[in-house]
Amino acid sequence: MTKLLFVCLGNICRSPSAENIMNHLIKKADLGDRITCDSAGTAGYHIGSPPDSRMAMAARKRDIELLGAARKFQRIDFENFDLILAMDRDNYRNILALDNAGKYKDKVRLMCDFCRIYDLKEVPDPYYGGPEGFDRVIDLLLDACEGLLQYVINDEPKTLT
Repeated sequence: MTKLLFVCLGNICRSPSAENIMNHLIKKADLGDRITCDSAGTAGYHIGSPPDSRMAMAARKRDIELLGAARKFQRIDFENFDLILAMDRDNYRNILALDNAGKYKDKVRLMCDFCRIYDLKEVPDPYYGGPEGFDRVIDLLLDACEGLLQYVINDEPKTLT
């Protein structure tokens, strides 16, 4: 079982969207018994809250339902997940700040590393913007999640056998 964790700041916009988009793609590929996903935030601002309604509306346009409740990233997540995907460089740094010995550095990647169409390096936070920002993030995450799924299937066959 390959375990993926998506991480943003508050765990109500980008990371739950990535988690649910990835779950949607996993289901379509019939890989639900081989890949599992979760999401978390580096800050505890919204613990227990559902995904942002604007983000959910943008995802619904693509027939993807956003489920889940916000939680904060914890050190134990390093051990519980095979790959930890940060939405931006600040999230990346905040995650690695909890890994004092650098033991888990190879598990942490930027989400946009898996984009195939978009050339952005970070997933922008749409929280303080208009609806077009949420739509853009969903499109970007669809691209990144498709690339990530191919990576997990092609480059990590040992975890899928």
